[in-house]
Amino acid sequence: MSSDVAEILAAAARGAFPPPDGSTTVVPQPGPRDAGVLAFTAHSVVFTDADPEWVRAALAATSSDPLAASMNPGFLLALMARTGRHMNTIDLLTVADALPGPPPLELREIDDPGHPRVARALKFRDDVRVWAADGGVLVLGRGVAGRWEAAIEVDEEVRHRGLGRALATAARHLTPGEVVWAQQAPGNARSVRVFQAAGYRPVASEALLVAG
Repeated sequence: MSSDVAEILAAAARGAFPPPDGSTTVVPQPGPRDAGVLAFTAHSVVFTDADPEWVRAALAATSSDPLAASMNPGFLLALMARTGRHMNTIDLLTVADALPGPPPLELREIDDPGHPRVARALKFRDDVRVWAADGGVLVLGRGVAGRWEAAIEVDEEVRHRGLGRALATAARHLTPGEVVWAQQAPGNARSVRVFQAAGYRPVASEALLVAG
């Protein structure tokens, strides 16, 4: 298993990004489950077990600004066809430092593998834990390259009361790692605002390719 993606993410979490030189780094997948693309400022990282020469040729053949080629639908479609994978969306990837002490929010842990949020999380993450609050759910688990990832869900009837920000902040207290990551669809402006209000920093865009 390759540690290249883990090292790139750990550096980015510290604020040490790949050089903004317009190039693309191609590295092996961190494991069988995870493949995809990270687009930092003027530098992309493609993590796949596909032939690196094929990746570079496909990027060069993409009809777009070279800086945007790695997130161009044409390239992503070609990469999915090459690897036999599919994807859901391009996300904004954010990260926040862990916080000390227990979260300032009353939570109860859900230990039920049949729970819909648990079942869905287990498809994409390892070591999944789920907590419930009145009107919301927080999921923590190990995702790409073993990073700790958080996801939240807030019931419609209790929105606009700060629960989403409280759950996102709680993840910073509960993560076993030094940082916690979260993805938001850029069009979901409400989610983007919630995580940034909870102290999550934008790092990159990310397209994950899912097997099966």
